[in-house]
Parts: sequence; C-alpha cells; structure tokens
Amino acid sequence: MNETTKITLVKNLDVTDLSGEKVMVDFETGKYFLLKGVANDIWEYIQKPTTVKQIKEQLLCEYEVDEKTCLNEIIKFLTELKSNEFIQLN
Repeated sequence: MNETTKITLVKNLDVTDLSGEKVMVDFETGKYFLLKGVANDIWEYIQKPTTVKQIKEQLLCEYEVDEKTCLNEIIKFLTELKSNEFIQLN
C-alpha cells in the first residue's frame, strides 16, 4: 500500500455515533468495532472512493502531526480494515 492506493468501501456496516466515538457492527460475522479519534475521520473519508494521499492531506490539515507518522498510522488502520474485508485496495 502506498499513497496512490485507491480505497473503496465494500461492506456496509451498521454504524452508531456515541459521544464522539463510532461503534460499528458487522452483522455477517457478529463482530463489533469501536472507532475513536482519527479513526473516526478516516472512516468518514472512505465513505466514497479515495486515495491514501487524499486521506493524508486531509488529516495533515486538521491535526498537528508529521507526515511520516500520519502516513504510517493511516496505512496501519487501512490494513486492519482490509483484513476484516471492509475495504478494497486498488
């Protein structure tokens, strides 16, 4: 995965906002996930097809973080979403 990788959401989950956090439920597998902080923002950004670079640029505008850390954390989170088959990478 690199900055030009395209991300597409492939599984609709039931998502509930709870005091600034998101609880996501995958009824197919029975798994649930809690998103906090920046993960909330990334989840919102991937509701439509986007790239790793676009996500990084949005986060760099909103948060005081160095580019390398930002990119590494994005990739880590997207890798987890991919492993749960929530997104497709192209």
